[in-house]
Amino acid sequence: MSFVIKPPVDINPSEITPEHVYQTRRRFMQSVSAAGLVSSVPAAALHRGWMDSKGFTPAPPSEDAITPRGYATSFNNFYEFGTDKNDPAELASRLTTEPWSVEVSGLVGKPGTYDIEDLLAGVDLEERIYRLRCVEAWSMVIPWIGFPLKTLIQRFNPLGSAKYVAFTTLYRPEEMPGQRSYFSSIKYPYVEALRLDEAFHPLAIMAVGMYGKVLPNQNGAPLRLVVPWKYGFKSIKSIVRIELTSKQPPTTWNLAASNEYGFYANVNPTVQHPRWSQASERRLPSSLFNGNRKIPTRMYNGYEEVASLYTGMNLRLNY
Repeated sequence: MSFVIKPPVDINPSEITPEHVYQTRRRFMQSVSAAGLVSSVPAAALHRGWMDSKGFTPAPPSEDAITPRGYATSFNNFYEFGTDKNDPAELASRLTTEPWSVEVSGLVGKPGTYDIEDLLAGVDLEERIYRLRCVEAWSMVIPWIGFPLKTLIQRFNPLGSAKYVAFTTLYRPEEMPGQRSYFSSIKYPYVEALRLDEAFHPLAIMAVGMYGKVLPNQNGAPLRLVVPWKYGFKSIKSIVRIELTSKQPPTTWNLAASNEYGFYANVNPTVQHPRWSQASERRLPSSLFNGNRKIPTRMYNGYEEVASLYTGMNLRLNY
């Protein structure tokens, strides 16, 4: 099954990617893949053609205008490589992603450290075109390649007492210069978490690729979280640890600035960030010549189907 986002009312027809353009891109990707021109996945198991061997299913064309790949791979938040948006693209090439393993621990029946080959054995990939909304009031529309997070968690037999799942990013200061900064307010390694019912929602995925290719290092290779109804800081990258817990885990940004970054991080345009408004967003790419493409921010980033997860909660306090 492929998930495609619903067209927002604030997108002008002139901004929508024509179907023939998207299909041309897809045919081009298939042809270069067959010719062996697509770069190989940086982890040992993810060799050239791996996506096709896993039954990779492209999504139907989206009625949202897809952000050009160049923007999505060069304008990033990945503080492990620096705080400037271009730092990850410039510095992430030094990151070694082969071999790669993920430790699974906590309230599971099958704890252990799994090579990525074993972790992803048997999964089928699909392309999902999701909006990514960042708390700094900019957004992109990206064709991610991945599989349901629920599928991965269930593989380890979560216990009935598990209520949350926590993720940890790689800690390797010699390759990630942002982790060496004495001026950072962030305590590394980076940690993020979801309630288990959030993690089990079919929209939540683990991504291993984007734009028909494997994830670049600056976008979180080889494994990252994508939760489209939450702000981008929930999309933890380069995951090396998954832990199931009974109590709400501490998370990096909530510890660093709890008045700005709530645990839930649901996109809520009515909650004012202390330093800027969340009522609108700037859809990239944008420039002075197109009015910066400002559009109204939608509750849950437009993914209203997750609203039932938060029935009875005060979404101004629990943001």
